[in-house]
Amino acid sequence: MAADPVERVALVTGASRGIGAEVALQLASAGYLVVVNYREKRARADKVVNEIDAAGGRAWALQADLADMDSVEAMVASIANRLGHLDLMVLNASGGLELGAGPDYAMQLNRDAQLTLTDLVRPIMRPSGRIVFVTSHQAHFVCQKPVPEDYEPIALSKRAGEDALRALIPELQQQRIDLAVVSGDMIDGTIIVRLLERRNPDAVAARRDQGVLPTIEEFAQVVVQASTTDIEPGQTFYVGGADYLQHSEIES
Repeated sequence: MAADPVERVALVTGASRGIGAEVALQLASAGYLVVVNYREKRARADKVVNEIDAAGGRAWALQADLADMDSVEAMVASIANRLGHLDLMVLNASGGLELGAGPDYAMQLNRDAQLTLTDLVRPIMRPSGRIVFVTSHQAHFVCQKPVPEDYEPIALSKRAGEDALRALIPELQQQRIDLAVVSGDMIDGTIIVRLLERRNPDAVAARRDQGVLPTIEEFAQVVVQASTTDIEPGQTFYVGGADYLQHSEIES
């Protein structure tokens, strides 16, 4: 598969299921050739690619564990060699609640890996490119609102990742690359909510008490909006969680 010079190419991390898969499907519908990144489950990624192909879009499944430097370097090299350029990167993959994850894993994945991948793709991103960082209200507002104990390492690490990316805005702007952030309430049907329900069901119930949780499809629509519309540098898009937005200082 080669990309036409005028074809827009998007990389979506963690795109074999959930939010990432839905974002990939919607971006393909918007005309992007989508690189569907996955860590382990090739069959899931192939299912997303096949669905895109069946709808008349173009996609390519590409494996990389974002916490593994060699794996990430190989992925970016493959994109450069096969497609030649990148116009959009959606930093969707995150983690930290997995069984057996070490105490530093959340920070390695949600901050360090995001920065590493950003540095690696910058040479192949075309002017007017964009990076979209996907986060949660519990991470975005971690210094302003209480966070469930089990989720705190993830919240702190994702906020650290967001802050580190925001610090790059001046450099990115020199390269004519925009950064957007999409922050959402707990998203119904995602793996992170299912894992949290096993560990701390009261925390999830408390969010449901505040109102209907956004769906994967609704959240993905906003990620695509943040990816494709004119924005201010570092602009934040919010999905759900009216109580967060009413009682917190909103930053762009």
